[in-house]
Amino acid sequence: MGSPTVSINQAIAEVAADVDAMFGALLAIPTDARARLFEAMRHAAMGGGKRLRPLLVIATAGIFNVARIQALRAGTAVEAIHVYSLVHDDLPCMDDDDIRRGKPTVHKAFDEATAVLAGDSLHALAFEILSDPETHPDPFVRGDLIATLAKASGPDGMAGGQMMDLEAEESSFDLPTVTRLQALKTGALIAASVEMGAILGHVPPEGRTHLRGYARDIGLAFQIVDDIMDVEGDEALVGKALHKDADAGKATFVSLMGLERAKQQAEMLVEQSVSHLAGYGHEADLLRAIARYVLERDR
Repeated sequence: MGSPTVSINQAIAEVAADVDAMFGALLAIPTDARARLFEAMRHAAMGGGKRLRPLLVIATAGIFNVARIQALRAGTAVEAIHVYSLVHDDLPCMDDDDIRRGKPTVHKAFDEATAVLAGDSLHALAFEILSDPETHPDPFVRGDLIATLAKASGPDGMAGGQMMDLEAEESSFDLPTVTRLQALKTGALIAASVEMGAILGHVPPEGRTHLRGYARDIGLAFQIVDDIMDVEGDEALVGKALHKDADAGKATFVSLMGLERAKQQAEMLVEQSVSHLAGYGHEADLLRAIARYVLERDR
């Protein structure tokens, strides 16, 4: 294997530029009264974030020699869902955040009504991208992509996890419940990213077991590291307010396990995720590098 650090940094830079370019093309600002909505969508979607989810789609699809443009389109759809969730999560009725990805949140840069519409429109954009034959000529593949992302986004996925997160402010959650919460809120979209890469590669459901194990473990590791960053991270590097979970009295992996045990658990999960890829050769090196990057991202 080559140097994971060099390859992952290059891959992140490339996918960030490609996703920004795609959003730029898809969200051209019209010359009518909708302009403010498109400006808000561009503010949310462009110029920030590590683009981990599109990178997972591209890295997984690459194992199966899928055309990069198809994987990029599917990855941009996942990112549109992720960004919509951030726009809505940041609203005063949810997490009430002022900063996201190092710049004002959408409701601060524009207003709350525009932020709601921007989030709604990014949600719709995701499925518009996936339903387009440019994403894949096979309508059955497009249908599988749409179904996978829809399930990961709704009450059995990200939205369900966010509801549990809101309930966490009023309840004392134990470790299994917090694990379930994060498997839905964060893990479902990460898992969908890997699944969608395999769908583009025409891998049947029974052939995705190892990839699902990989995605499950890095999704959980990702959230544990997020909780660690909330305790000891640098807001300037992370690009958002920290310590909010502790201030709200929410149970987290760190509060339930302790800082050192949480770090050990994250490391174990990353190594376990890599072990799921043992059946692949160098074609899966980028997936391995992404797993290790989860531990090393900005603190």
